[in-house]
Order: sequence, then structure tokens, then C-alpha cells
Amino acid sequence: MLPSRPPKLPVSTLSLTHSSFTFFSSLFSSNPKPKPLPMRSSLSLLRSLTLSLSHHHYHPTHRFPRPISGFPLAVAAKSRRVLALPSSSTFVEHLSGEASQPGENWDLSNVAQGEAFDLDKCFSSADLKHLAVPELEVPELEDLPEQWRRSKLAWLCKELPAHKAGTLSRILNAQKKWMRQEDATYVAVHCMRIRENDVGFRVYKWMMQQHWYRFDFALATKLADYMGKERKFSKCRDIFDDIINQGRVPGESTFHILVVAYLSASVQGCLEEACGIYNRMIQLGGYQPRLSLHNSLFKALVSKPGTSSKHYLKQAEFIFHNLVTTGLEIHKDIYSGLIWLHSCQDTIDKERMTSLRKEMQQAGIEVGRDVLVSILRACSKEGDVEEAESTWLKLLQLDVGLPYQAYVYKMEAYSKVGEPRRSLEIFREMQEQLGSANAVAYHKVIEVLCKAQEVELAESLMTDFINTGLKTFMPSYIDLMNMYFNLGSHEKLESAFFQCLERCRPSRTIYSIYLDSLVKVGNLDKAEEIFDQMQSNGPTGINARSCNTILSGYLSSGDYVKAEKIFDLMCQKKYDVDSPLMEKIDYVLSLSRKVVKRPVSLKLSKEQREVLVGMLLGGLQIESDEDRKNHMIRFEFSENSSTHSLLRRHMYDQYHEWLHPSCKTSESTDDIPYKFSTISHSYLGFYADQFWPKGRQVIPKLIHRWLTPCALAYWYMYGGHRTSSGDILLKIKGNEEGVEKIVRALKAKSLDCKVKRKGRYFWIGFLGSNSTWFWKLVEPYILDDLKHLLKGGQISDNSAVETENINFGSGSDTDENASDHTDNDNNL
Repeated sequence: MLPSRPPKLPVSTLSLTHSSFTFFSSLFSSNPKPKPLPMRSSLSLLRSLTLSLSHHHYHPTHRFPRPISGFPLAVAAKSRRVLALPSSSTFVEHLSGEASQPGENWDLSNVAQGEAFDLDKCFSSADLKHLAVPELEVPELEDLPEQWRRSKLAWLCKELPAHKAGTLSRILNAQKKWMRQEDATYVAVHCMRIRENDVGFRVYKWMMQQHWYRFDFALATKLADYMGKERKFSKCRDIFDDIINQGRVPGESTFHILVVAYLSASVQGCLEEACGIYNRMIQLGGYQPRLSLHNSLFKALVSKPGTSSKHYLKQAEFIFHNLVTTGLEIHKDIYSGLIWLHSCQDTIDKERMTSLRKEMQQAGIEVGRDVLVSILRACSKEGDVEEAESTWLKLLQLDVGLPYQAYVYKMEAYSKVGEPRRSLEIFREMQEQLGSANAVAYHKVIEVLCKAQEVELAESLMTDFINTGLKTFMPSYIDLMNMYFNLGSHEKLESAFFQCLERCRPSRTIYSIYLDSLVKVGNLDKAEEIFDQMQSNGPTGINARSCNTILSGYLSSGDYVKAEKIFDLMCQKKYDVDSPLMEKIDYVLSLSRKVVKRPVSLKLSKEQREVLVGMLLGGLQIESDEDRKNHMIRFEFSENSSTHSLLRRHMYDQYHEWLHPSCKTSESTDDIPYKFSTISHSYLGFYADQFWPKGRQVIPKLIHRWLTPCALAYWYMYGGHRTSSGDILLKIKGNEEGVEKIVRALKAKSLDCKVKRKGRYFWIGFLGSNSTWFWKLVEPYILDDLKHLLKGGQISDNSAVETENINFGSGSDTDENASDHTDNDNNL
């Protein structure tokens, strides 16, 4: 039975040796368990604890001038103790890296056009000890006038760290009759002193719910800083928002630490949050960030993987502007990175790039290989051959070796001015100088030759490319097929199509080109077969282009019945019909229908409803307006998960007619965003009321009726995980009653499972042979391209970390009334 109040007699408390407090010098070292010492009174123990802390870790530069009210003035003046921020900067040093060495250069030898910009460790470490923080004063325990209060506080300081969130809340609730602001503050500060910062955070959140709570800026600042230093950015941000909501401006240290906490996390969206906090630090707080913070954020921007770095140009320019206006030293890599970001843009600002180069020269910084490669890249996009040749000569003069990107950019520059043969000569020169060519170079030279319709040369290079043993042939096959289509060589196009299917994963683009060619030559039977394959294949799918293609074929051949079916499908999917076809389809419909049928109402099909249930169980979110009349579904997929990468394409096509116009991509690109949402619609109110009432995720009372094999399959694909031992785990957020209903419904399907609670989530596990039965049930509804991923091995890069410590043989990790804030609560 849980204790409801402390014992009347003094209790023994945990004693900590002097070495237990050396954590201030190494904030992220391991957390050893304290060793019990012989019993002593709680009063003398806490006196020695506080004196030891203040003696060994007192920093005059970190005083916080704000006494705790409620204590007698004489006592407060006599016995105040200051809890100061440690001067250790280990956390920021870990992110920023060591100081750069003179003459250090970026190595661009492994950076392709579609890869991340690699910024080596070249930024100086940050030092937090000079950041101003408010003074937090707490009284000595022995100076409290009441003996019973001292005993109860000592008991709480010992008892709370030993319990989990739910039990901790119940213990605190049992003390409501006598606890006040100063008592709770003392307990929270004590927890921070012994490095139980999560317990201190829970005490702080409990304080906020009490009628006597008064906002304490110093306590909030101190706790936020400790949470941020432990990289728990979600809890740090929670307290940060509390400070803002109180009409106060967070301290410089809180801004700084929160930005670094976001930068150190790999969770999707953290970089955007870091940029937002950095901007508010300057615009709202009026602070001047430290040089290390500017550099760390800039490094994160240019190190973003893929082509996404180019979207951060404005933020990078803002950081550069702040460095200039505050008079801080600008490292050469800042100049180089900013020029590189400009070279990534679709529209090149040559004037800005030129001015940055001039500033580099005025600062005495030599233009290195990385800058010259960026300039060459800009020349390739504009076809400026003269500037490209000038930059090429400068690269040769550096005598540091030419990276393969330089050859690729030079080839592209000559292709823009209509000299494909010259591009081929550069490619051959690259093979001679570097010994071989990589896949990026083959892609570029084949693309150049295909656009110039140099058939024999393109085919010869494609053969060489295949014989090299390199991979990623898809871009080159697309270029070849486009060339054959433009030349009217259907047989060669068909041959390239089937070769591509043998060597590459199916792609909507190659299917669309092949479909265009089949319709062009009048082979509608084969075209219909290919269209059906696209429609049934999740990762490939159909789009407006493929529908218009097959529609034009049916209209040209006079097959009006099939043309009407395709038109109805396009109306359902809200695909636009090409203008030349619209007049023909209107005429066809007028012959068979008195009124032209143009569906305008949106309804979910049976499959869409089942899929939506599974996705909502897996964590899909629904947002409602203030009146809860219209509702929007937000699809969000992890960039680090190969499963999510494939699933997002299917979901984008599955709910295409529901998507918001701002989320729809052009037909010329296959780049589907990782985040998109539907329009706000009243039809979605049923799902909002069942799964997200009052804006919080719950498990519906009638969930047992909706657990179809299709729903389970999409729950598995979106929020599931297969362990290395073959067990299948499903993640869900809700209450125990809802989880029990799911378990009973699964058992009714002869699926035995076990449940484990971890933090705010439940994990439903199908262990041993039960995982085999579960797979047999859902396999028909699993996307074809995902079956090999889901059937054997881990399916999610993120869930592997979450599930590695789950043991279904033990009890829950959290009590039923656990706080929403868990130890691993770093979710946006």
C-alpha cells in the first residue's frame, strides 16, 4: 500500500558521498546509485548535503537575486543558499566540436549534387559560464521553525526519487493539506541538486496545479536549463513556454541551451524549432547569441541531408547578418557555406555570391577549392561556359586535386550551350584523371547525350555503366526512355522498360512513359494492362497524367464506356482533365446521360475508412477548428524510416482527392513531401470525435468493431515494429480500458498478445508463433514493396530505439496515472 503521509518519527535518508556531487564538472557522466551509509537523522544529513554543495560548487558569478517569500526575514537573511548553474560546457562542446585548425579546408570529395554539405569540426566550443541567470535562493532545512515540517520535507526528499510518475503524483497529492510554495520549491531544488532532474520537473508541474502556486522565474529558469542540458528539449520547451505565457522573457541561458538541445536531437522538425528559438532570442529577448551558437546553428543548416539545405538560405543569411552586425569573427567556413547554399538555389543570385567573395578577400581569407566548386556549380545552372572555364583554371592552379563534382558541373555547363560532345570529352578526361567515374557522372553524361538525341553514344555509355557494377540506374533509364519516346522508337523503349524493371525498383515515371508510348502506337489492350498494374501497385500508383493518357486513348479509339469509367475515377480523385479532352468527354457524356455527372461531394470509400482507422491507431493526428465543425487530417512520416518513405507515396495517392491544394505536387515530379494534410471538412467529424476528442488521442469505445485485417495492416506499417527475434510490436497511445478492448478483439481473432506500458504509450506484442499468425492475417493488405521489410527484420529506424528495452515479462514502466512528460518525451 502506498504511504499517504510521512511517519511521525525522523526517518533515515539516503546519504551521498562527496563524490556524488562531482556531476557538476561532468554533467553527462553516468548516474551511479548512491550507497547507503549508517543511519543518521534526516536533519543532520540534509544540513551536511547542503553545506557540501554550497562549499564545493558555489560560483559568485551565477547569483540569483530573488529570495523565496513566506519565510521570516531574519531567517531568510541568515540562511539563504544559492543554487548556481555549473560552468561545465560539456553539452555544447559535444555539439560544436573543437576549435578549427589554421588552414583547415572542407573536403568536398564525397559531396554530390544531391548530398549533404559536410562541415567538419571547425567551430570553437561555447562557454555557458558567462551567461546571466537569475538568482535562486532556498533556505536551510534546519532554519524552518516547525520540526514536523522539517521531517516531512526530509521524508519527501528521500521518497520521491524512488518512485515513478504515477506514484509520485499520489504521494504529493497526499501532502496538499500542509504543503505550500516554499516547501515544493525546496523539494524541486533538492532533486536538482542530487541530479534527479526529472523528479524536480514533475514536482514543478505538480506545483503549477495547486491553488497557492505563484510563478517563480528563477526556479523555472533553473529547471529549464537543467532539462536542456540533459537534451530533454520537450520538457525544456514546456518550461520555456510557461515563462512566455507569464509575460516574462526567458533568460539568455535558457534560449541558448534550448537551441543547442534542439540541435543535438535527431527528431524530425527539431532544426526548424532551433531556428525559431534562435530568432526569438534576438528579436524577442534582444540578446546577442554567443559565437558558438551562431556557428553551431549554421553548421546544422548546411549539414542538412539531401537537397533540403537550399530551403534554409534565408535563415543562413540571417545568421550571417547577426555575425556582421555584432562584430563577431566570421570563420572562412561561414563564407564558404553561404556561397554553397546560394549555388544550390534554382535561381542563382550571382551578385550576392560575388559580394561574398569580395568580403572574403577583404577579410584576408583565401578562396579555396570549396568556394570554387560552388561557383562552378552556379555556372553549370546558367550555362556560363566562360566563367566555368575561368573557375576551372583556378582549381587547377590550387594543385589540390579536382573533385568529381567539378567535372559534372563542367559537363552540365557545356550541355546548356548545346555542346554534348564537349561534355563527353570532359567525362572521358575524368575517367583518365580519376581512374574511374561514379554513378553521378554517368547519370549526367547520359542525360546530356539523350537530350541531344545521340542514340549510339548514349546506348554505349549505358552499357558501360551497367558493366561497372555501380547501382542506381533509374535516372539513366528514364532519360533513355524519354529519348526513345521523342524519336518514336517504341520497341527500344519497351526493351528499356523491361530492363529497368529487372534492375531497379518500379517507378511511376517509367510506367507513365511506357503507358504514353503504348497509347501513342495504339496498343490499348497492353496500355490498359499497364494502367491496371499502376493502380494496384501501391508505390507506383496512378496520377492525373496517367489517367489523361489512358482517357485520350479510349476517346481516340471510340471506347466511350471505358472512357466514362476513367472520367468518373478522375472526378473521384479530383484529377484535372486536360483541356483538349474536356470537349470530347462532354460530348460523350451528353450521349449517355441527361445531366453530365460531375461528383462534387467527398466521401470515404470502404477501403479508405479501414486504412484511416489503422493509421489513427498508429498515431495519425486530426486537428479541429474551435467549433469542432470542420476537421483536418495531418499525415506525417519519418524521413529516417524506409518504411515510412514508401508508405507516404501510397497514402498521398490514397487520399489525393482529400488533400489540401497547398500539399499537392506537380505532375512532373515524384517528390512527395513527408508532411501533408487534408482539407478541413465536416465529413471527418466522426473520426475526430472517436479518436481525437478535445484535441487528445484516445482509443474509441467501439474500436473492437473496426479492427479489420486491413486496419491492422496499416497500423503495423505506420506504427509497428518487428524485432530481430521476429516478434511484432504495435504502438498505441490511450488508456488501459481501451487497450483491453483491443486485446479482447484480437483474441477473438485467435491472436494472443501481451501488453507492456512504456511512458505514455502501450506496446502490444505478438510473440513467437503469434507473430506468424498476425502476419498471415495482415499480409494480403501489406504493400508489395514493404513485404520484404516487414516480414523479417526491423522496419522503423526510430522504433528500434524505443523498443530495445521492452520486456513483456515485467510490469509496466509507468503507473496508470503517469504524467504526460516521460523520460524519453522528446517528441514535437
